[in-house]
Parts: sequence; C-alpha cells; structure tokens
Amino acid sequence: MNRAIIWFRQDLRLHDNEAIVEALKYADQVLFVYVFDDKFFKENTSFGFKKTDALRAKFIIESVEDLRKNLKLHGAELVVRVGKAEDIIFNLAHSYKSSWVYCNRERTRDELEIQDELERRLWTIGQEIRYTRGKMLYYTQDLPFPITHTPDSFVSFRKEVERIVPVRLPLEVPLELKSVTADIEPGEMPNLTDLDYKNTDSMSSNSSSLLGGENAGLSRLRAFLWDTDQILDYFEKKNCQIGPEHSSKFSAYLAQGCLSPKLIYHEIKRYEEKKGGNQSTYQIIVELLWRDYFRLIGKKYGEKIFLKSGPLGIMSKIWSEDMNLFHKWSRGETGIPFIDANMRELNATGFLSHRARQNVAGFLINDLNINWQMGAEYFESVLIDYDICSNWCNWNYIAGISNDTKEHRNINILTQAKRYDPKAEYIRQWVPEISSLPDDYIFQPENTSEAIQLVYKVIIGRDYPYSILSSAKLT
Repeated sequence: MNRAIIWFRQDLRLHDNEAIVEALKYADQVLFVYVFDDKFFKENTSFGFKKTDALRAKFIIESVEDLRKNLKLHGAELVVRVGKAEDIIFNLAHSYKSSWVYCNRERTRDELEIQDELERRLWTIGQEIRYTRGKMLYYTQDLPFPITHTPDSFVSFRKEVERIVPVRLPLEVPLELKSVTADIEPGEMPNLTDLDYKNTDSMSSNSSSLLGGENAGLSRLRAFLWDTDQILDYFEKKNCQIGPEHSSKFSAYLAQGCLSPKLIYHEIKRYEEKKGGNQSTYQIIVELLWRDYFRLIGKKYGEKIFLKSGPLGIMSKIWSEDMNLFHKWSRGETGIPFIDANMRELNATGFLSHRARQNVAGFLINDLNINWQMGAEYFESVLIDYDICSNWCNWNYIAGISNDTKEHRNINILTQAKRYDPKAEYIRQWVPEISSLPDDYIFQPENTSEAIQLVYKVIIGRDYPYSILSSAKLT
C-alpha cells in the first residue's frame, strides 16, 4: 500500500493543486496535513515585530478551516497540528509509513530551512519530498530563459513572456481523494489565543472585510467579475482611498494559495470573450505578471533581497534605525494626516492599496531616513496579503537598491494626498480627531492658526501631534 502525505503550506485550496493531483497518481492512500508552524506564528522578526500579526493569523485560520470543510465534502480529513513543521511532518511520515511527502517548493530563507531539514530527516527513513508548483502564473519550465537569467527589468520580462508563453489551464479538483483510513487524530483547529495572540477581544469583527478560504476567494472572484462588473473600471479606481470597489482584494487569497493565479487569468480571459476587455481587465493580468516577476527575482537573487544593500549590493545612503521615530510612523502618529490615515488603515485592516504602500514606504525611507528593512519587516508582520517576494522586492525598489533601479523614489506626500484624497474624506475617516478642520487646513494642520484651532476645537499638540517634519521639507 503506497501512502503519501500532502503537506499544505501556502496552497490552501483544492482547485489547481498540483500536490493533490500528483499524489493521487502514485499513492493508494493520502494523508492531508497543515501545520501552524511556530516559526511563523510564535517568533519575531529581527526588529522585534511578530512575524505573523493577528489579522493575517485570523485570515489563515479561516482559510485552513475552509480547507478542512472542503476536504470533508470529498470524504477526506485534514490533520491539523501546531508546532515545528519539520518535526510534525517527519513524525507523521514515520508513524504513517508513507513513501512520499508532497508540498509546494519554497525558495526563501525561513521556508527553505524548514523544508531542507525535513528532507534531510526523511532520507534517514527512506522517504523523500516531492515538490510541486502552484504559486505562479507560469511554470518556470515554460519560460524562454532559466531562472538565473530572469531579466532585471520588469518591462523586459513582460516583453519576453506575455505574448509567447501560454498560461496553462488550471488543474481540476479530483473526484476522489483516497483519504487515509489509519487511526490518526485530526486535531482541533487552534484559535488566536492558542497561538499566543494577546488582546484579540478588542479586535473588531469587521476590522477586515476579507474572510479567509478558498470558497471566499472564489466568491470574491465571481463577484468582482460576473456579479458586479467591477473589473471594468478597476484601472481608474485602483488608487482610490475609500470604498471596497477600488481593489480586487485578490492578493490575500493569492498569498495563501486560496486562489490560483492561473484560475484568475483564465476567468478574466473568459470574461473578456463574453463581455469585452479593456485597460482594466488587462491591468489585473499585469499585476499577476508582477507577482511572477518578483518571485523569479527572489529565486534569482535569493538572500540578497533581504540585505540592506539589496540584490546589487548598493549602499548609496546610510539609514537611521531610530525606533522612536519609526513607531510614530507605524502607529500613525507622524502629524502628517495622509500618512497617519494610511498607517491606521493598515493597522486596523491589514490592507493598503498599492499606491498607499508606495507613499508610506517612500516617506519612511526618504523623508524620515529610516532603514527600509524595518518597514519591510513591519509590513511582513501586519499585511493580511503578505507575499514574501512581492513585499521585499517592492521595498527594494522604493529604497533605490533593487535590481530594476538605482534611484531613490522621492514622493511628494502633499501632492499625493490632494490627488488621491482631494476632499480629505479618507483623512477624516481614519484621523477623526481633526475631521472638523476645513479642507484648507486639514492636509497640514500644524499651519492652522491658534484662532482657527479654537474655532474648530482642534488643538495641535494636544488633540493631534505636530508634524515630525517641517512644512518646508514636507513640500
């Protein structure tokens, strides 16, 4: 009796799951496993931020719960454990007497350490890991270049692949999963308290509009395309600050593998055939290409994307690591309303638009002169849609140390605020203590005279902090 373990990592779905399809080809019985790994749920980053903060942890728990329900509908069970994945998977493989462990291959440091250690241990008992794909739009074997020759420029990458490399069709959900019948305790689903998250009672039930899981992701895809046609004006609205329609919100589902990028691509192509395409439908595909590009750059440069000098070893600037200044940024207490609104939204929901991420990152790096790695690690902690390569490569880019640019991207925050929040509706939503100020003053409240402050009952320095930058530097 050939037995296999499917170790779910960031592929929390049944559709287009190569690990499931491949395991069922060779195994008579399959054990489905997910581990809430201590490395990601109980450890901190180098600057002391929790690797996975509560909002993303909640999304992951929901996604694993949904996976368990979907497996049960197919007559299978999901074994859930908390601890070190390399220990738990090895012990299950040993007691279950499996032949293979199937999982998605990861290429970044923490994930590599775990899978390499597990692979080493499995060899001692005559078992092996069989790696599968599923995080990217393209299969690397279909690309016209080896990973080490991935173009450093996104424009060059796009030109080389999008018109000549076909996107494979997503794999179907197998009809029969051949689940194990051995007497293995499935395990209880942990909650946030079980994973050592504190003070979660105060976390608002609507702090994130996103429910985790494959079913929620498929529902979001269907709604964004077919039910509402929101996709048709996505290009015009993607930089808006207020309203659920400004973002597809696919990113969190992609990050945890609840949605397949191939499925999104082919669903958009089907939509274009039936209803017509435009710049907006194409923009979603471009963003899927960016995900692939960053993942390939992460594979090409490896550990270098995490270094202060970046992939090319550029050290053109000395950054501070002033934690007091950093905390004012991270908590939304800079005295610059647009930045504070962005950071407060991020902390409350785990999400920001791409434009907002660029703005707050550029401000931290170029205006506050803070080490970009601190910002990247903070995003790693709090983003509900944290994707390793996309996050770190984007921070490389803003810091001017990426493979694609050598220039610092200086962003005028006031210009950005007035362009993307001209009526200050977004600022008033997230910085309510200054909401009574007129538009002429709300973007730079420290310039408000004492008389005006008294009229509108907003005292700068008491109700809202003074700007940590001078007005001259800000503009």
